[in-house]
Amino acid sequence: MFNSEVLKSFEQANIGKINNFLNQNISKYVSQQTLNDSMKYSLLAGGKRLRPMLTIATLQAFKVELNHDYLQVACAVELLHTYSLIHDDLPAMDNDDLRRNKPTNHRIFGPGMATLAGDGLLTLAFQWLADNDLSADKRIALVNSLSKAAGPSGMVAGQASDIEYEHQTLKLSQLENLHANKTGALIHYAVSAGLIIASDSEKLNNLLLSFADDFGLAFQIYDDILDRTATARAIGKPVDQDANKNTYPNLLGLKEATKKLKETILHGQKQLEIANSEYNLDTSILESFFSYFKI
Repeated sequence: MFNSEVLKSFEQANIGKINNFLNQNISKYVSQQTLNDSMKYSLLAGGKRLRPMLTIATLQAFKVELNHDYLQVACAVELLHTYSLIHDDLPAMDNDDLRRNKPTNHRIFGPGMATLAGDGLLTLAFQWLADNDLSADKRIALVNSLSKAAGPSGMVAGQASDIEYEHQTLKLSQLENLHANKTGALIHYAVSAGLIIASDSEKLNNLLLSFADDFGLAFQIYDDILDRTATARAIGKPVDQDANKNTYPNLLGLKEATKKLKETILHGQKQLEIANSEYNLDTSILESFFSYFKI
């Protein structure tokens, strides 16, 4: 249905740039060696680099050439995402031992150092948004947007709700709101970052942000389905961890959760089709991100 070869080609062209930037630049900003090792351990452990890739794909849709500053902006969200994974795995949270087929950060460095590594990545993300040659207006907009996405009205709120309602059954609308914060907010931001740099059309931006929200919801539903159906080796983290949590398969059943996933993907595809037809925007790379979902 979606062209996975387009996504594969885009990944091959850009994931190395992301990984090299992270590897070459992170240590420049860390003055304590063990902290540096802990931060790099999780940051360079692998992963799809989905969020920075979405920022770069958005820039490419607007034919914006990637430079050092734009790459730094794209990579900033990966710092913040990695912080969230480190903290999410801690004993006080999910107490997980495996992430990306490697021992979690606290299993190697201890809970205290892992917490500080997350703190370091969180704050460095905002430094990377502020310390570049973009205009002051764009830097402020980027910092403001990521603050909202990651903070107590975004990702942190979603994590808090996930903990608070672990032994309660939510309605579908409540579950969607929880995951819009927990997972969707950073994906929304990733596309928003590209738009802040490249676009001044509010109507077009709304279409692409609607796509981002659909992709974020689809990503969470798919992750929930994989927790029930995949192996730990295949996805690089423990499975069957969500028995007491609010997930789409737990609430709807696997069949209806898969139906919800397909409906969400189709709605997101429609937003991109409108952006293409009404604004002559090449959305083929953004659309190819839906090929991530093997349904």
